[in-house]
Amino acid sequence: MSMTFHPLGEAAVKVSFNEAVSPSLNKMIKAFCTNLSFKDQGIIEWVPAYDSVTVYYDPWVYTYQQLTELLKKKALETEQQQSNSKTIVTVPTLYGGEYGPDLTTLAKSKKMNTNDVISLHTNGDYLVNMIGFLPGFPYLSGLDEQIAMPRLKEPRQTVPRGSVGIAGSQTGIYPLESPGGWNLIGRTPLRLYDLEKENPFLLEQGDYLHFRSISEEEYKRIEDEIEKGTYKPERREETL
Repeated sequence: MSMTFHPLGEAAVKVSFNEAVSPSLNKMIKAFCTNLSFKDQGIIEWVPAYDSVTVYYDPWVYTYQQLTELLKKKALETEQQQSNSKTIVTVPTLYGGEYGPDLTTLAKSKKMNTNDVISLHTNGDYLVNMIGFLPGFPYLSGLDEQIAMPRLKEPRQTVPRGSVGIAGSQTGIYPLESPGGWNLIGRTPLRLYDLEKENPFLLEQGDYLHFRSISEEEYKRIEDEIEKGTYKPERREETL
């Protein structure tokens, strides 16, 4: 495993993995992060990205050199401990209409009908490469290039929570109401970020998502179950 280290101020180090972005690198980064531990009082937090992990540490416990040596050791252990399974989370999504106001425009620009776009978007699984922008916002790879679409020229001031969008060759989900410039094609009732829960995040880096098209009736039923706390998101494990 080839890595380079870069200090970020006096209490953080960026660990860059010298490989092209890919599902295998994502798997490696997830395993590396799993191998870190909050039990180590010198490590405060870590933030995975596409091809790097930023590790925040206590400079009163570790020097920069000591931490990089520890992280090299963790990386060697990681190569021997990578999981052979993946977690797939199903994302029920209501496409089009007021829930996906850009679906029709996207379909017309691709010379498709809206059902074609939905079919392509719900075909296959998407890898969560990283979480960023907003708490719980997943940047997903795996979008069919036939429905890739540039960001809006003028971002919306308000995008509803749960909106499913496309920007370039990526798709993503807004976990909170926010401004945004992605093309909105649908909305999910799932809550990707919920401060009422002990773990407020539904997803993590390395998960896979599968979008499932639902009716407005099912959307409202799931939304009601989530409000009552009786809904359990569908997760399954598959061997890689």
